[in-house]
Amino acid sequence: MNKAFENASLLALRLMIALIFGTSGWHHLADPVGRAASIGESVPLTVFIGAAELAGALGVAFGVLARPAALGLCLIMLGAIRKKLFVWHTGFWGDASAGWHYDLTMIVMNLVVAATGGGRWTLRR
Repeated sequence: MNKAFENASLLALRLMIALIFGTSGWHHLADPVGRAASIGESVPLTVFIGAAELAGALGVAFGVLARPAALGLCLIMLGAIRKKLFVWHTGFWGDASAGWHYDLTMIVMNLVVAATGGGRWTLRR
């Protein structure tokens, strides 16, 4: 495989992960009371999740500690799946936005970054 294409693909994946988790984290931090109510968690936990999502997004985007950042984002998604399965009793597909298929997709995307380090196009190299 062409190394430039491989690295460009991994960069695109990292940027997509960063966009998704960065905006989610930002919304958690911008309105922690509203977000806490919507996800059924405490405000301090919501702030922690928001900060972790934002930090993980930056780590993955820039490739600085990309592996631990990606694994941390996997843990957040495992928590989301747990909530959807055992608290909200949501199925795999759920409805248009609530199924845990989305969370599983985010886990797999982050596992690719964790396994590859995100490619060569990072600030770390």
